[in-house]
Parts: sequence; C-alpha cells; structure tokens
Amino acid sequence: MDDGRIMNKIDELAREEHELFNKESHGKASDAERERLKRLQVTLDQCWDLLRQRRARRAAGQNPDEAQVRDEKIVENYIG
Repeated sequence: MDDGRIMNKIDELAREEHELFNKESHGKASDAERERLKRLQVTLDQCWDLLRQRRARRAAGQNPDEAQVRDEKIVENYIG
C-alpha cells in the first residue's frame, strides 16, 4: 500500500471515528459502536505507524514497500 492509499484510509477511518465520538459524547452510542470505536483507534494507530515506517525507510534510502503493519500489541504499547 502506497502513502496516498494509507492517507486515504486514515482519512476514511478518522471520519468514522469522529462520527462515533460524536454519538458517544451525546450518550447515543451502542455497545457495538463503542467496540467499533476502540477497533478504529487501533487501526488508525497501525496506519500512522505504517506511514511513519515508510517515511523512515525512504529517508534512510531503503525500500518503503518493505514496511509492514505491526501487531496492535506493538503499536499500542509503543513508548516514543
């Protein structure tokens, strides 16, 4: 997946996340929607991580296409 497709996916997920945050803030989100929101947050973190990996590989003169989506346990516990 190239940078443009990753950014498009991030935009799509962020829009859905915003809609669910809005429902949640008004107390109108279902249990399924709250679970979806949690999954969206993880997926967004994975997409941002992948994009950062690709940019770092490119800056280091390496092939950005070798970057891979990392497991949520790694992405969610990253301390930077």
